[in-house]
Amino acid sequence: MNTTSKTKRMVSVATAIVWIVATAHSYAQTTRTIKLEEAIEMSLKNSKQLKLSQTNVDMAGLNIRQIKENQLPTLSVSGSYLRVNTPNIDLKIKQSGNDSTGSSGGTPAVHQAMYGMASASLPLFSGFRFKYGLESAHYLEQAAKLDVENDRDAIIQNTVAAYSNLYKAKKSVDLVSENLLRERQRVEEFTNREKNGMLARNDLMKAKLQESNVELALLTAENDLKVTTINMNLILGMPENTALLADSASFITLKEEGNAGEWEQTALTHRKDIAANGIRQKAADTDIKVVKADFYPSVALTAGYVALNIPGVAMIPNAVNAGIGFKYDIGALWKSGAKMAQARTKVYQLKTNEEVLLDRIHLEVNTAYYNYVLSKRKIDVYAKAVEQANENYRITKNKYDNSLVTTTELLDADVAQVQSRINYETAKADAIVAYKKLEQTAGVIN
Repeated sequence: MNTTSKTKRMVSVATAIVWIVATAHSYAQTTRTIKLEEAIEMSLKNSKQLKLSQTNVDMAGLNIRQIKENQLPTLSVSGSYLRVNTPNIDLKIKQSGNDSTGSSGGTPAVHQAMYGMASASLPLFSGFRFKYGLESAHYLEQAAKLDVENDRDAIIQNTVAAYSNLYKAKKSVDLVSENLLRERQRVEEFTNREKNGMLARNDLMKAKLQESNVELALLTAENDLKVTTINMNLILGMPENTALLADSASFITLKEEGNAGEWEQTALTHRKDIAANGIRQKAADTDIKVVKADFYPSVALTAGYVALNIPGVAMIPNAVNAGIGFKYDIGALWKSGAKMAQARTKVYQLKTNEEVLLDRIHLEVNTAYYNYVLSKRKIDVYAKAVEQANENYRITKNKYDNSLVTTTELLDADVAQVQSRINYETAKADAIVAYKKLEQTAGVIN
């Protein structure tokens, strides 16, 4: 009876091992192992957010082009053909009966008129509006480029976090699958012992309950892996059903944390958002000069051509004019107050925003710094916890085999062992994410 039970147990265990190995082999054949650097490169290349941010740079460039085009000469052409009725004209001034040739005088009959006009204008001076408008547009283009760089940093950090989640999800599936195999072996062993009267049925039920809990944990882990894989594929621009595997080598090397003050100084000189805000302040200062340009006159070089034909009355085929046009809007002296106030308020907003940014940078850098310090310490603690959990399970197992501890204590030691290994793998991945977050807050992520 005992020999038969042992044989069945060995066959069942062997079958389970073969199934897990075959499944793992099949998964390895269909998965693509991707390195962290490769994932970052692909995410930057396929990021829709980055492409959208680039359009802001393009729009700023087109604004510069528009300002330059406004300085080009303007040319307009117009013409008309008119049909005219014969109106009743009652002149109160008496006309002489005969002209010098002896013909009788009178009003000529006009039934049509035709004319064509062409005019051109070239701005010579517009109160420095063109100069300062172009300068402001160049500043805004530089700020838009910095915004793209800031978005690029955020995309890198998001990719690292997604990559870390992929690694943690796969590790959880592997560790829980391994634990489930052990739980099934234990249930089978306990079943045989219970049949032989060597184990209480209550202990068998505890083992089966533990097996069910691990099965639920595996379902959750597998679901998390599916979701993180979909998210990673979206970030990388790959088909949704592509199976990905994070390279564990990406989570081995940890860098020194340095000093929080040094990281903050680095942020002040490298953060793209604070640099963009400074450039926008320059643009706002320049916009004040653009408003002041309304107080100056405008001067332009003008030219025109007119052709007129009134049959029976006059024909002017080549009336040409050229000169300098002068325009001064006196109303600008009392109409530009709101525009000036808006420009100065914009400057104040940007200066205040700089103070807000400095406070936020101080908090973000210090938060990221201490989170990284904590994550490194967690790795050390969890490494010790793995050793302690392994040793605790070994001792508890020996005591259980000698009937010195209960089944509950054995199962608790088993859970603690698996959880410690999951915590350790999670801590390694979280440390990399924490360091990249620190780099991002300092503006030096790459």
